[in-house]
Amino acid sequence: QVQLVESGGGLVQAGGSLRLSCAASGSILSINAMDWYRQAPGKQRELVAAMAGGGSTNYANSVKGRFTISRGNAKNTVYLQMNSLKPEDTAVYYCNARVVVTTTPKEYTYWGQGTQVTVST
Repeated sequence: QVQLVESGGGLVQAGGSLRLSCAASGSILSINAMDWYRQAPGKQRELVAAMAGGGSTNYANSVKGRFTISRGNAKNTVYLQMNSLKPEDTAVYYCNARVVVTTTPKEYTYWGQGTQVTVST
């Protein structure tokens, strides 16, 4: 019903920048929130940045001041601008969206397939 497609991951040196994108498509009536999570090898998935439908944002302490979450003009896209990257930011980054679909007035949670971010020393 709803697909999330991420892009923008890759290999970057420490101190560099990357911009991740996530586009939602399908039977979407409205999107209540879009977030970014990450999962490093051997670790639990953690919330990196969150944006509610009204535009309020929340960040993990480890990325505050370095990462910025934003929504596209079409509101079906979310970005994660990552600056001053550190080796500890290496992980698979996942997009998450809470969506009300057109077929039922109910909110569902969807995940993207993930995009690898590797930060080298």
